Amino acid sequence: MFALSEVRWASMSLAAFALALALQLSGASAWAWGPVYAACYLAGGWEPALEGLKALRGKSLDVDLLMIVAAIGAASIGQVMDGGLLIVIFATSGALEALATARTADSVRGLLDLAPPTATRLLPGRREEVVDTTDLRIGDVVLIRPGERVGADGRVLEGASEVDQATITGEPLPVAKLAGDEVFAGTLNGTGALRVQVEREAADTVIARIVAMVEEASATKAPTQLFIEKIEQRYSVGVVVATLAIFVLPLAFGADLTGSLLRAMTFMIVASPCAVVLATMPPLLSAMANAGRHGVLVKSAVVMERLGQADAVALDKTGTLTEGTPRLTDIHPLVGSDLDEVALLALAAAAEHPSEHPLARAVVDAARERGLSLAAAEDFTSTPGQGVTATVQGRKVAVGSPARLLDTGAGPRVAAAQAAAADLEGKGHTAVLVSVDGQPAGVLAIADRLRPDAAATITSLTALTGSAPVLLTGDNPRAAARLADQVGIIDVRAGLLPQDKVAAVREMEQAGRRVLVVGDGVNDAPALAAAHTGIAMGRAGSDLALETADAVIVRDELATIPAAISLSRQARRLVVQNLAIAATFITVLVIWDLVGHLPLPLGVAGHEGSTVIVGLNGLRLLREAAWRRATQGAARDHTARLAPGHRLPVAAGRRPSRPHR
Repeated sequence: MFALSEVRWASMSLAAFALALALQLSGASAWAWGPVYAACYLAGGWEPALEGLKALRGKSLDVDLLMIVAAIGAASIGQVMDGGLLIVIFATSGALEALATARTADSVRGLLDLAPPTATRLLPGRREEVVDTTDLRIGDVVLIRPGERVGADGRVLEGASEVDQATITGEPLPVAKLAGDEVFAGTLNGTGALRVQVEREAADTVIARIVAMVEEASATKAPTQLFIEKIEQRYSVGVVVATLAIFVLPLAFGADLTGSLLRAMTFMIVASPCAVVLATMPPLLSAMANAGRHGVLVKSAVVMERLGQADAVALDKTGTLTEGTPRLTDIHPLVGSDLDEVALLALAAAAEHPSEHPLARAVVDAARERGLSLAAAEDFTSTPGQGVTATVQGRKVAVGSPARLLDTGAGPRVAAAQAAAADLEGKGHTAVLVSVDGQPAGVLAIADRLRPDAAATITSLTALTGSAPVLLTGDNPRAAARLADQVGIIDVRAGLLPQDKVAAVREMEQAGRRVLVVGDGVNDAPALAAAHTGIAMGRAGSDLALETADAVIVRDELATIPAAISLSRQARRLVVQNLAIAATFITVLVIWDLVGHLPLPLGVAGHEGSTVIVGLNGLRLLREAAWRRATQGAARDHTARLAPGHRLPVAAGRRPSRPHR
């Protein structure tokens, strides 16, 4: 953190300000605290002043330079503490922005570590050589051993295995890979060995393109500012011109130098944007702190403001709307089998117990949740893409893919198993066949479990934004359609790679929407970076997603998303109130100074009074009641949308039909 110069200088400025303020309040001599305040001004102000002067050379006047001038002006008429506070505010803001940028860049570069640095290339005669993955060329054949990460995008020539490609597609389960199937660099091979022919060079792999897309989106994303900053240029120029006029014009008509300088400095103090800065920041910072207490980490005040502007939401599926962990949902013993649900599960779990496959863990966990004791499994074998076999209590048990275990069988029970598996897969479940002593005994249904607050969150987001959310997922269309039916999403786009998600987000933004994207994985990071606002799920979220996103749901509670949006809108309303208060004070004091004679102490009191009022008004959002109002506001919108005769809005350009690919 302290490797960044902005952080070091801001820390020194803050420390000097705290020490100087303590000395001043303790009654120490000005000779004691004066030099410390000077150190505060120098540490926190030299970089903004330098940048401001560079901008001035380019015929541009920014608010940073105005704040430095105002701080120096305040010090020149005895308001040293006020000037120091301005310096600290701006230095700290710049340091936080630099820190966030640096951390995101580090995470993007770290993503490249997912791809292994070396690969085993096969030479004629089945000889092997270890080479850097950057040296692989299209057409090379590489060996991927069990447990290794795939070194290049390519196609399987020989072998069978299951590959965990959640980093690329977000699919919660490993995918069976046989000859002819595509694999991606950075994905994790299972228990089988694969020979893969390289189809893309290292710079063009999917994982490399994810890095490039995140960097491009972060660099080209339109600069966003707090809306008060959109008028800072004109305001800064106006204050400087007016200050100079107030100083110079009276001198031209014979006024004395001291009086003209005092009036000009008084004007700069009462017109300086201290109250305007505090009008904007306390409501947003208070909202950030309140959201943080309830599990929503918002990374900046700009993000807090943007949250409330979202009018379209795009959601990932696995790990976002679902828990990201496969669960056993149904047990179907077949007619003619001597096993009931409990006995079937006990045998299947005993056979699966030695396996590390996610489906096996789901079966074993279900048995343990039911309090079943598992017998020992003997002669255990695992075949990639097919399943496991073992001897349990003297019976030969096979658990695995229905398509592989039933491909040579016939008879009524085989037909019944095929029908049950097809029905479950048609509903978006993963079907697992249990065969006992060579005969199908039952079918298990496994699916990723929906988060309990998902459906209510979808309805609240629809109410808040005025359009139904869109589901963007790399998972298969059937699983996506099943989940969409459960939560009430109409617009479903499945089977998407990371670049497809980015394209979908940009399509919505080109239609004039401000898109809020919610995701958790590496494959979601480009869309999070490209969106108007990105939110990552905290517990299961990848490092890249957490750093790329603008906000993080720390406890993975989806219901906090609409509450955070509602809180952002409360903060914006308070900002408008504060700006009205600040503008009123500034206007009255400026007019008084221009047309009358505003005593400096009274001008300072009015200026500081307006600052205190807007500050206290903004701090109202720290209260627990503010979060309750935000939650209740989202709930009221939810209830209104469920009122009889009210139809949920459908995303523009999409028909309320069956989910599509």
